[in-house]
Amino acid sequence: MGKNNSVKSNGAAASGSGNLRSTVRYAFVASLPVMAGYLVLGTGFGVLLQAKGYNWLWAALMSVTIFAGSMQYVAVDLLSGGATLIAAALMTVLVNIRHLFYGLTMLEKYSDTGWRKPYLIFALTDETFSLVCSPELPENVDRKNYYFFLSLMNQCYWITGSILGAAAGAALSFNSAGIDFAMTALFVVIFVEQWEKTKQHLPAVAGVVITVVCRLLFGTESFLIPSMIGILAAMFLFQGKLNPVNEAVAADAHAQETRSPDDTWRSGHEAGNSGDKNETGKGGNER
Repeated sequence: MGKNNSVKSNGAAASGSGNLRSTVRYAFVASLPVMAGYLVLGTGFGVLLQAKGYNWLWAALMSVTIFAGSMQYVAVDLLSGGATLIAAALMTVLVNIRHLFYGLTMLEKYSDTGWRKPYLIFALTDETFSLVCSPELPENVDRKNYYFFLSLMNQCYWITGSILGAAAGAALSFNSAGIDFAMTALFVVIFVEQWEKTKQHLPAVAGVVITVVCRLLFGTESFLIPSMIGILAAMFLFQGKLNPVNEAVAADAHAQETRSPDDTWRSGHEAGNSGDKNETGKGGNER
């Protein structure tokens, strides 16, 4: 009996280790497109920061503690321009208020992630969000660890890029004009990618229409806050049309996670018996 328990324990440990390796490998492969983008964008941020007189230590510190992508680009001008804390706080809210919508979408996915949850909330970026919302994961990939390692890898790419950019900016002399447009280009790419991946285009269409209308009504300087309020109202208004899809995905993921190996074996065994019965029946009919 003790020997059997030991064998089961060792088998479970080996299975967990195998799942962890599979999860890390899958997260790494999934993050490769983000790595390509973050190394370039992080480098651009490091170059801009260095051009304003802040060395690679500042670039690394900001990327570790802020990790906000576009807000870090904005922070370069805030730091160099001597902005007040209130102005910096308001600008941060305006630039990052889109995370409010991300948060609403991720309530279900991150609800049971345990100790990983605080970091997952902190590390949620546009690119990580797009990957976390991808279709179903393979059976040998643990969903919670996938979220964690994917977020961690993406931040590491950004930190590496920002340090390389600051170092390059200190070693080389060149014109950095236009580098900050890289974030705008990235958002366009993310929008197109999400449009192609999902059949539910209502949030994207609502966001574009509301933003254009607010731009025409309030002007270039004041349209951002009304746009965000309008988009938030639209999300709540159309929540009923969006929830069925999210609930189906969450239920499917929960069913896969809670299914034990015994259940898997039993269903396979029953399917095999059913197949044998069908073959026997066919043989009898033929005879």
